[in-house]
Amino acid sequence: MNLNKKTQYKLSELAESLDVTIKGDPDCIIEGVCTIQNGIEGRITFLMNPLYAKYLPNTSASCVILQQGDASFCATNALICRDPYYVYAKIAQYFGNAAILDQGVHSSAVVDDTAVVHPEARIGANCVIGKATKIGKNAVLGPGCIIGDGVEIGEATALHANVTIYHDVIIGQNCVIASGAIIGSDGFGIAKHKGIWHKVPQLGRVVIGDFVDIGANTCVDRGAIGDTVIENGVKLDNLIQVGHNVKIGENSASAAFSGISGSTEIGKNTLIGARVGIVGHISIADNVVLTAGTGVSNSVKEPGIYSSGMAGLMTNKEWRKNCARINRLAKLYSRVKTLEKEIAKLSEREE
Repeated sequence: MNLNKKTQYKLSELAESLDVTIKGDPDCIIEGVCTIQNGIEGRITFLMNPLYAKYLPNTSASCVILQQGDASFCATNALICRDPYYVYAKIAQYFGNAAILDQGVHSSAVVDDTAVVHPEARIGANCVIGKATKIGKNAVLGPGCIIGDGVEIGEATALHANVTIYHDVIIGQNCVIASGAIIGSDGFGIAKHKGIWHKVPQLGRVVIGDFVDIGANTCVDRGAIGDTVIENGVKLDNLIQVGHNVKIGENSASAAFSGISGSTEIGKNTLIGARVGIVGHISIADNVVLTAGTGVSNSVKEPGIYSSGMAGLMTNKEWRKNCARINRLAKLYSRVKTLEKEIAKLSEREE
């Protein structure tokens, strides 16, 4: 492993190519990142959430990434921009402390003679690469990765340690797949005959676009007949299950513990909260938000924010109204009991 990398940057170097304005000393040396409330000299932080604005005037960080409206309250150097969190994300990449694999194939890796590994790829210890597989330029396979036959891994895609890619999977460029992820395992296809379950062969592939992130221990099943498709820019958190023949539209994101059943189509720019469960063979429109814990049993045809509870899927606005009503049930019950008593008294008088 090659651990040599630059550890210090001038503020002007970090700001280069970013749409920011430097307030203060462009030659200020930055050695890392920190939080705004626990600022450290020589490090850079950001302000995005107004709840943390109270820490800005007295932070000890050497630079704060912030919006124009907050700049007057900053007593140290600043990078002024429209989207501080995005700018922080780009700058933080300079200070990642993960070890960098040496170029080439580790001596303990097993590579089939028919595989094509670009000379500028990095293949870690104990990797196994199958027949007719293609590994692109600057791709990285961490230690212990298992790559099946006929796989294609695009340029600058990185697999962390112990990722398993089954046969015939296609992965695009600039993707990141975290440890323990399994791509292309069989979908849950079973047919019952005379009281016994029989496995249905899963003959499709998984096709993953460019700039896709897949979290640790997430599983993406191969298609049963056609392909499971993850389009460009999709972000999947840890511990997610994507069933066979699912299609996830570009720039969608899903949080941990969500499950998408087979043959469901997810639209573009969809946000799926944690613990969302989606049944199979339905479709979700573009620009939909499914809040945490939502159960989706029917197709969602219009953009919007959706939640569910005891009454099933509904718009988020309806769900919040119903939650407020449920919280008033105890008072409503008490009022009804009081009214019943008053009515009973009136009835007695009339008799």
